Amino acid sequence: MNTGDTAFMLIATAMVMLMTPGLALFYGGLVRPKNVMGTIMHSIVCLGVVSVIWVFYGYSLSFGPDIGGFIGGLKYIGLQGVGLNPGPYADKIPDLLFCAFQLMFAIITPALISGAIAERMKFSAYLFFIVLWSSIVYLPVCHWVWGGGWLGKMGALDFAGGTVIHINSGVAALVACIMLGRRRGWGKESFHPHNLPMTVLGAGLLWFGWFGFNAGSALSAGKIATLAIFTTQVATGAAVLSWLIVEWLVQGKPTTLGAVSGALAGLVAITPAAGFVGPVSAVIIGLVAGALCYGAVLAKSRLGYDDALDVVGVHGVGGVWGALATGLFASTMANPGGANGLFFGNPHQFFVQAVGVGAVIVYSASCTWVILKIVGLLTGGLRVNEEDEVLGLDLSQHSEIGYTSL
Repeated sequence: MNTGDTAFMLIATAMVMLMTPGLALFYGGLVRPKNVMGTIMHSIVCLGVVSVIWVFYGYSLSFGPDIGGFIGGLKYIGLQGVGLNPGPYADKIPDLLFCAFQLMFAIITPALISGAIAERMKFSAYLFFIVLWSSIVYLPVCHWVWGGGWLGKMGALDFAGGTVIHINSGVAALVACIMLGRRRGWGKESFHPHNLPMTVLGAGLLWFGWFGFNAGSALSAGKIATLAIFTTQVATGAAVLSWLIVEWLVQGKPTTLGAVSGALAGLVAITPAAGFVGPVSAVIIGLVAGALCYGAVLAKSRLGYDDALDVVGVHGVGGVWGALATGLFASTMANPGGANGLFFGNPHQFFVQAVGVGAVIVYSASCTWVILKIVGLLTGGLRVNEEDEVLGLDLSQHSEIGYTSL
């Protein structure tokens, strides 16, 4: 066991955990004042629910012995055999630390989905949804890519979660917001963010935590972690610029909300590629991500779905671009342990990436639809009634308010 790598991964794990409260603030600032605490709660509760799932069966189904390429076995139920010595997935850090690091990924993924259904979903329905979606969707997809499943065996590259986390949550978010329907008054009333400084603070915490997210996925404090932290920064910076430029051209003025949204788009897009591409490729990925995701956010009003906090446009579209871009720009010059992409003489890698993207889209969409149907039956409907929605989720679902001056 390497104590330096262990110290690095302890810090990276804590940084990724901080991303979920950061997401809570990012989302919380974007909604109306009457829904700020309910929106924050959607992220915070995942820290509790998913942690318990992970101990009893989540880790085992994700990283247990492969069963047919689809799911892990029951070897690690209750974390049996997951101890303080190095394990099969990380030979220089404690097995339990690898388990903890992966837990933080499992926590934030369903929390991301909550942005699409903000201001209208019953809290009881959301709790059931977290349990079922994490169990039925996240755990198998995680195993496919990272736990010895079929996509990993095909050679799919996903350094830190482009398919497992962002495409997975983005597709689920699209299905969820369509099934719940639009917020009352959407398209007729003002739905402006109520606290942009809170959103900027949340974005800053996400950006900071993302260094642990991406660099930590190297599982050691070495060359690849260094590459990942640098590509993460420059791709994100490039996406900020491209989002602002396009926004300036389209709307006439650049906005702070556009800057932090662009940052999130860049972070999402570079995630699968962070440890496989060089700095120039990372900048290109970020530039495309900012403009592409801005266009996707604009398109939602034309397409008629109410993705409240732009999960689909940023995480779904950004994740798809990032996964495909990995198949374009991956280079063994950057990471000898990876593979070359299309632009480095290996078109097959782009094909593999496309297969992974398509498989996750189909699986996540179909399972999410079934899960929401089941949850609706269990809870007497997915969304709050009209009176509770007008009152706000803070009072109707939690009997609290975010601001005493209201």
